[in-house]
Amino acid sequence: MDYQYGKSCREELVPFLPDGYHRILEVGCAYGAFRENLKQKNEYWGIEPSEFASRTAAQNLDKVLVGGFDEVYDQLPDKYFDLVICNDVIEHLPDHNDFFEKVKGKMTDDSVMVGAIPNVRHIKNLFNLLIKKDWQYQENGILDYTHLRFFTQKSLLKIFDNMSYKVEQIGGINEEAFKWTLKYFAKYPVYFVFGNDLKYTQFAFRVRPAR
Repeated sequence: MDYQYGKSCREELVPFLPDGYHRILEVGCAYGAFRENLKQKNEYWGIEPSEFASRTAAQNLDKVLVGGFDEVYDQLPDKYFDLVICNDVIEHLPDHNDFFEKVKGKMTDDSVMVGAIPNVRHIKNLFNLLIKKDWQYQENGILDYTHLRFFTQKSLLKIFDNMSYKVEQIGGINEEAFKWTLKYFAKYPVYFVFGNDLKYTQFAFRVRPAR
């Protein structure tokens, strides 16, 4: 996996953070750069499968557990974290429903989860699929070869509903336009007809378990 993305603090997710937090768990913390966005005093735990990235994360966070979520699950205190962060994580999990259910046991009654997830309906991806008739996995991006799951905003909302999470905020981030969009679609109101979600490579969300 390319860990260059983990060096970014992901400022575009700041608007999705809650007003208050004290004990944070970041699943897939990479180098621990996201902590730069949190201005309140906090206790910050991270989970990271890469031993290489975890060594840097350990210098930035209070505690780092090396492994996947299921591997370190028993090392996490129950009902402890009031903010869970999972940026670019859900698409890598073999069973995201199992994760959404299990992580509730580590969250306090007033805890929220904030995260980001790729948008498979991004216009470039649809163009390659529908016009070029192609679906090529890549080193990074929406079709990262390590991605096991793909999501649209509608399917993500359905998952949250099925797993009893209340959606407090959801929206597109990382808008990415292409010159060829104008060349092929200038005559058609593409976004009006098919939805503004085509503009975004990812969605960000803040959800709360329904107690």
